[in-house]
Amino acid sequence: MTARFQRSRRLLNAADYRRVFSAPDWKTGQAEVLLLARRSSLETHRLGLAIAKKHVPTAVRRNLLKRLARERFRTLQSSDPKLDIVVLTRPAARTASRENLRNAIDRQFDRLNRKATDEHTA
Repeated sequence: MTARFQRSRRLLNAADYRRVFSAPDWKTGQAEVLLLARRSSLETHRLGLAIAKKHVPTAVRRNLLKRLARERFRTLQSSDPKLDIVVLTRPAARTASRENLRNAIDRQFDRLNRKATDEHTA
């Protein structure tokens, strides 16, 4: 697996994001982050990041959140269904420690993967 965040694995335009925001199939979140996901007809999972300056005012902190989300996204199994996922920040992300942010992102990706896989196999 390459360490690069490939173009084919990203949500690239407003239409991609709008599709997920308008009717997500799954939502999972907690105080720091919220994940929205929708089934995709493509061959791979794709990730979009909506890291709000309002919630995370410093660029260093926003970049940390993006790195953590991309790192966790790369570890997703190539399971079905394929998903378009958007990671959004919430107000508690401003003051959460690095470890709490990592745990929150890991926990929500695990929950999302479990929900999608369980529903797909049912």
